[in-house]
Amino acid sequence: MESNLETLGSLERRLNVTVPQEEVETEIESRLKRLARTTKIHGFRSGKVPLKIVSQQYGPQVRQDVMGDVLQKNFSEAVREQKLRVAGYPNFEAKEVAENSSKFEFSATFEVYPDIVLGDLASLSIEQPMMQVSSADVDKAIEMMRKQRIQYNEVDRAAAKGDRVNIDYHGIIDGVEFDGGSAKGSTLILGEGQLLKDFEEAIIGMNKDQSKSSEVPFPEDYHGKEVAGKTAIFEVKINKVEEPKLPELNGEFAESLGISSGDIGKMHTEVQANLEREVSKRIKTKVKESVMQALLDAITIDTPKSLVALELDRLMQSAKDDLKQRGMQVKDIPLPKDLFQEKAERRVSLGLILTELVKAHELRAKPEQVRVLIEEFAQGYENPSEVVKMHYSSKERLHEAESAVLEDNVVAWVLEKASIVEKKVTFDELMGKS
Repeated sequence: MESNLETLGSLERRLNVTVPQEEVETEIESRLKRLARTTKIHGFRSGKVPLKIVSQQYGPQVRQDVMGDVLQKNFSEAVREQKLRVAGYPNFEAKEVAENSSKFEFSATFEVYPDIVLGDLASLSIEQPMMQVSSADVDKAIEMMRKQRIQYNEVDRAAAKGDRVNIDYHGIIDGVEFDGGSAKGSTLILGEGQLLKDFEEAIIGMNKDQSKSSEVPFPEDYHGKEVAGKTAIFEVKINKVEEPKLPELNGEFAESLGISSGDIGKMHTEVQANLEREVSKRIKTKVKESVMQALLDAITIDTPKSLVALELDRLMQSAKDDLKQRGMQVKDIPLPKDLFQEKAERRVSLGLILTELVKAHELRAKPEQVRVLIEEFAQGYENPSEVVKMHYSSKERLHEAESAVLEDNVVAWVLEKASIVEKKVTFDELMGKS
């Protein structure tokens, strides 16, 4: 075998390989002879089929298989000789040679992994969110849980903001009905912005069984282009008015949150503990995001297009699987690659950087670290031991846990080198609610 390497770009290479034709023909003949020992053809005893007939029937397929194996074998040997780190899959191309040529030639075009220079990461600046859960945060969380358990009771009065109403409505534009402009028995909570503001405000003050006609303008940027910027006339009839009633802050409410004793004080303590766990988890996530972004900003690399293409396919397939789980017909929903391109490039770049950091500083996930992570995760379930067993019986789940630990190791290492900038935040800011 002879080979020579061409550089086509920063990462793209072409490897030209020459293999003696005799080597190819010898392997083809060897495989045909082995095949002849077991081949069954009508008119011949098993193992007694002439080689010429076996060659006529199976020769083209055997030749194709051998050529594929020769390509892969000699490419792998040439890659080892040249000490290349191939990224993605090579594109093979057999070269045309004379019929009686003594050699078989092919080329393989591929990309190599980029050289990554980590440099001094001491200049990195990582933002560290800082917050303590206050009694006001606990009260706010409890109030939110009360609203989640709100009940509505029918009343005999005019509708007000916050009420739940059941309505029939019929809308026209320039005397013509339009899609989505009519409904019967529709329920909405006034003031929550479920429908257009002018539509909801026109209902406020109406009583049960009352009908009313009002003009409602659609905004110029309304998502329904056929009605955007136009004014509709809606005829609305109220079927029912219900007012909200929050559950009282008592023992019964505490029991609904899992406090069997109904102790209000214990309820506050439990809610605070849950919020603190959530805050800790969120801060960890924020810091990890900050570290990953800092690494991407500090380390510039050429990203192999082949790896980005593979990641792009994975992201699109994952999106399609998610849509299928929601009962949607994927074939009817176009998924432009542009939507996933940036994410794919980021994930590949970050993956290459993390791999280099792990290798350079021995940050691989240790079995005991993986065990701790899985056991901590399992505590959130009713039967933790079963969850742990499930993770260790699934290569995919175990790999996910190992990857998470690996990332944690990288984050911890970077935080030791970088400068930390503490930033006080509110609970809502940390949770992305403001």
